[in-house]
Amino acid sequence: MRSIVTLMLLAPALMFAVSLQPVTVLPDDGKVLPSSPQAGSGPSRQARFAIGTGDTIGGTTYDWGANGAALRMLTQTPGRGVHALFMYSVDQVNTTFPDRNMRYNFYDYGTGAWNWTDPDFMVSGVNVFAERTGYGNMDVDTNGVAVISAHHATGAGQWDLAPIVARDADVGTGIFDYAPGEPTIDQYAWSWIGVNNNGAYQLAMIDAVSQDNLYWSRSTAWQTWDAGVSIPPPQPEPLFPDHNMATSKVSTSNKVCITWTNQPGGNGQFPGFYRESPDGGDNWDTPVDIGFPPAFTPGSDSIPSYHITSLFPMYDKMDRFHLVTCVEPVILDTNNWTPGEIWHWCASNPDTWNKIRRSFDNGTPQADIGYNAMICDRPSLGEDEWGNLFVAWEEFDGVNFEPTTTRLRGDIWYSSSTDNGVTWADGTKITDGGEVSYRFPSMLNPIGDTVMVEYLIDQVAGFLLYNEGPGTNNPVVIQKWANMYAPGVEGPRNVLPGRMDIAVGPNPFGRNTRLSYAVPHRGNVSLTIFDAAGRTVRTLASGRSEPGRFSAVWDGRSQSGALVPNGVYMYRYALDGKRMAGKLTLIR
Repeated sequence: MRSIVTLMLLAPALMFAVSLQPVTVLPDDGKVLPSSPQAGSGPSRQARFAIGTGDTIGGTTYDWGANGAALRMLTQTPGRGVHALFMYSVDQVNTTFPDRNMRYNFYDYGTGAWNWTDPDFMVSGVNVFAERTGYGNMDVDTNGVAVISAHHATGAGQWDLAPIVARDADVGTGIFDYAPGEPTIDQYAWSWIGVNNNGAYQLAMIDAVSQDNLYWSRSTAWQTWDAGVSIPPPQPEPLFPDHNMATSKVSTSNKVCITWTNQPGGNGQFPGFYRESPDGGDNWDTPVDIGFPPAFTPGSDSIPSYHITSLFPMYDKMDRFHLVTCVEPVILDTNNWTPGEIWHWCASNPDTWNKIRRSFDNGTPQADIGYNAMICDRPSLGEDEWGNLFVAWEEFDGVNFEPTTTRLRGDIWYSSSTDNGVTWADGTKITDGGEVSYRFPSMLNPIGDTVMVEYLIDQVAGFLLYNEGPGTNNPVVIQKWANMYAPGVEGPRNVLPGRMDIAVGPNPFGRNTRLSYAVPHRGNVSLTIFDAAGRTVRTLASGRSEPGRFSAVWDGRSQSGALVPNGVYMYRYALDGKRMAGKLTLIR
């Protein structure tokens, strides 16, 4: 188990340090931390959307979304509307957040509007619970109403916690009934909810005191819970609240699956597991070690490892089990948070593992990443009614950082697949940098003719909860765009980029690699490949350019068309004298 107390004491000292090692730590649930300067309540920092439009559905000063993997916070009842959930507080000083709650909003298809919005976004939405709660997620039950989990205090001790579940009275009313876990499942926390087609409410949770072992409970009659059980021992334990849950929505299925990573020490390579019940929890199969994707460079010192933010499970419309995950490199027994890769796994795919994204091969980031994160992490998965898959994740910009906290700012990315995840479209950044940090995305599921992603806009990168920065009013946004795969619907409309940028992938590459670059204003553009001696190998773009997003493919050939030898090459993107450069590795 992690030494939580030691790490918490180190947090103020690390506030302005630039460390290239990730820090894994839990927030103390109720611990009073030193005060931070209080931020004003004036206009928000600049936030821009790259595609689609955004609806601000609420706000929070609690700028910490999840300790581990992405959770289901955005779902819908087809034909009725969209359910959205987030963790809420308005406290702007680093205290115990006495008003913390899970907060809910609903987009009504009938009225074409969100039910609870206000010009002051901090009062938009409605509290789910009548008491201080936190750390929950959401599903819908067989009647299409929102079912929301959280944990709450049951005694005076810091970790006297138990699960509590709320159920709406009808679709989108925001009038909740409650099913507390105590006394049957007292002393458990970080409880994630899923609902089966037979109406059973499933909870995956860990013990609240030691915060390490995985447990499960079920309610087949509202407000009555089965005793919390390991499923069953022995099995590798998560040792941290990095677990996740999925339930099948196929009418003939009652499958339940719990996922987690295990952090045993040793060489730093953390394995990932899932455990499935085919019958709603009556019986559980043996835990499955999913192995690792073929990430990073074969034959190098880098081996892939899962991260606490890695595993997101989902059952699709055909009852197939999917995982999306992020992996980090372990180099000489040391975990590194850059570069990172996003992968998809499905047992029914012929190739099983398929890469979605490789991020940040451009040298050393210019600032630290902060707590419980890697360069690209927290992927979440959704499926549209035509069987196409969509994944969203957060990804940090290695050069865009908050100067007052020296923490990198994040953006939200997405990709999609039309063949059950065998191949994926190039990753697209749906936010556009700026002076804020976009964090903790949740992809809508199920998806219709509109794709939606929920996320938090952290006004100052660096968490108030960990005393990294000041308290700020942070909008919670639903960004949406037309589903390009829906019949008769055009794809997302690109808005002009706000700054110069370039992304490359795959890298290393064999046949070809794509260089995608952003031109924020009209100007002279060049994109050139050089060899190690600085000689020009290939010019991919040159001349006057209009603003927009563009891409070029290098197929490993010189300007004359001849194949160039394997090795390390450089690319350089220039716009009116400003330059961005990085390395490319060619391996045939």
